Parts: sequence; C-alpha cells; structure tokens
Amino acid sequence: MNKVVLHEELYSLFKDNGTVMVGGFMGVGTPTSLVGILVDKGIKDITLIASDTATPDTGVGPLIVNRQVKKVITSHIGTNPETGKQMIAGELEVELTPQGTLAEKIRAGGAGLGGFLTPTGIGTVVEEGKQKLLVNGKEYLLEVPLKADIALLKAFKADRAGNLVFRQSARNFNPIMALAADMVIVEVEELVEIGQIAPDEVMTPGVLVDKIVCCGRRI
Repeated sequence: MNKVVLHEELYSLFKDNGTVMVGGFMGVGTPTSLVGILVDKGIKDITLIASDTATPDTGVGPLIVNRQVKKVITSHIGTNPETGKQMIAGELEVELTPQGTLAEKIRAGGAGLGGFLTPTGIGTVVEEGKQKLLVNGKEYLLEVPLKADIALLKAFKADRAGNLVFRQSARNFNPIMALAADMVIVEVEELVEIGQIAPDEVMTPGVLVDKIVCCGRRI
C-alpha cells in the first residue's frame, strides 16, 4: 500500500478546534513542512501537545506566534517568550507537565491505559486538581492518558508502506506519538521502496502510519 501523498492533499485534513500532537524537541525532529501547512491554512483554536514550544521561528513556535493555539500541553515554554506572554495575558492556556510524565501520558494513550501512577510532582503545583493515591505508604499522582486527532511526525527514512526509521535525537517524541493519534502523518527525508528497510531497522511499523510526505530524496 502506497501511503505517499503530496502536501496539497493534506490541506483538507486539518480543521479548527482539533487536538494535534507534534513530534520533536526544540525543533529537532519536528516536521516543519507539516507545521507550515497549519500556518498556511490558518488553522485556529488548536490544542497542541508537544515537548516544548521551541522558539518563535522554529519547531511549533510559529503556531504560537500566529495565535493559532488555544491550549498547549507541554513540558517547558522558557525558550519561546511569546508563549509566556500569551499565558500571562490569559490568551493561551498552558498545561505544564514534567517531560517524563508527558511522554508517559502519551504512551498511556497509545497503549489504551486508563492512566498511571507517578511520584513526580508531589508537593508541587503539578499535583493541583489531580487525584492522589497511597501505595505501600507512598503518595502517587494519577496521571491520565493523552490522545490526539492528528499526530505530525518527522522521520529520517520511510518506505511506501509507512515503516519508519528515525535518526539520533530526532527520535525523541515521534515514536510514542505514532501510537496515540487517530491519524498519523509523517514528513520524511528519504523515501525508499517497500523491502528496502530491513525489518530489524524499523522503529515505527507502517501499520501506525496513514500518510507520508517526502521532503528529501526518493530511492
């Protein structure tokens, strides 16, 4: 099955008020051309799930600058002054989550779990509004899973069936987000034919991927 499409074919898939996961850490591993589609189409009132909000002109930063996001669930915002500015002004809802907890919430969403227990955040603002449980004499927070309508991911290489290979630190949040969204769209640097990626090289199987766009070379 050939899942490769042109960027123009993706425009109709994005709607206002959607929940979108975007892979990457400080822009590394972020599918910039897919983020660009959201910017170009002016999609608004997005609930954004991402490791961070990068900088004003990198990663998911332009979505913040253009005020297309109504809520962001993320681990830190310090590198993008615009995120903090909008949060303080009450124009953007920011849900700050410890990075490991954020990753596990996404993983739980992909695994179909009802949540997980973690001691991270006990005694801090992180625990506000969350259920606490006592297990073997120790307090834990109940963290609930995260899912999205669409996940926008970046991979180094893919075949036409959607089997993915990530490179170095660009792997970060991308593989777990592939499990936690109704539709998975991947931007790849290198596109090869089915069979040209060895099975033990595959990091995310093609069954999880719906659409692929190529921004680099085809083999």
